[in-house]
Amino acid sequence: MKIPPIVTYSVLRLLAFLVPLGIMWFVSPLLRELWWLTAIFAALIGMSISILFLRKPLSGTSAGLYERRAARAAGSQSTAAEDANAEDAALDSATTDETRAPREN
Repeated sequence: MKIPPIVTYSVLRLLAFLVPLGIMWFVSPLLRELWWLTAIFAALIGMSISILFLRKPLSGTSAGLYERRAARAAGSQSTAAEDANAEDAALDSATTDETRAPREN
């Protein structure tokens, strides 16, 4: 069973945040007191790690999302095209009915 790229990318992003957070939390007593500063530093480190090292999972995730969105758009376009064709056929039949049977006043 293959793990979807979005799950892989999400887990790696969480690890890129949680590992530096844990290291800073347990190593420095000062950062334990200033928990909000520790969270900011961990977020900056996690963002840097993900930009530098998670390019392949990000591109796989982006490609998967693009394919799903394109497939959904193609499905809705085909439905819209079928609706438009049905409306055109109804209008054409109404127009031809009017031309065949002229009204008497």
